[in-house]
Amino acid sequence: MEEKWQQLKKLVTAIRPLPEQDWQAFAAVWKPFSAKRKETLTAAGEQEHYLYFVAAGVQRVFYFDDQNREATLLFTYAPSFGGVLDALLLQQPSRYYYETLTPSVFLRASFSELEQLMQTYPSIGLMVREGITHSLSGVLERLVELQCFSSEEKFRKLLQRSPHILQLVPHKYLASYLGIDATNFSKLLNKVRT
Repeated sequence: MEEKWQQLKKLVTAIRPLPEQDWQAFAAVWKPFSAKRKETLTAAGEQEHYLYFVAAGVQRVFYFDDQNREATLLFTYAPSFGGVLDALLLQQPSRYYYETLTPSVFLRASFSELEQLMQTYPSIGLMVREGITHSLSGVLERLVELQCFSSEEKFRKLLQRSPHILQLVPHKYLASYLGIDATNFSKLLNKVRT
């Protein structure tokens, strides 16, 4: 089995192991896909057609408000799932953008194929639901951080959760993700490193 599918199987197994027959059906719907740096995979107003499995590279989901202010909501990198999940699962136009920050390698599966698998194989439906529940739990934790933590606490929590993120993501996007301006981010970076 090619390395990308091995990575996918390892992630799926960590969420909820599938019987071998179900895994084979699940693995069969994923197709290789790659994108260049700074490529928009999903734009606001577009339908999200795919669930992505990130095999290499870094991506972000971000939002523009009506005053054209930008907010980075989350990052995806190997090995994880990516895309605009609410737009995919609700089959409605995306409110967010999904773009690559670096050249990226994926496996991707279409919504229609995933939907069929979830209806046909209960174990796949349970695994997807469990994965979404973990994602929701992470979003709720992040909301607490954004609303209750100081800038320094948010920064330290990010480094605790993803210590390698400073090498993966440009600092202006990390500042946006944390909800602080770039100047304060630089000060925090110098303070925490010393």
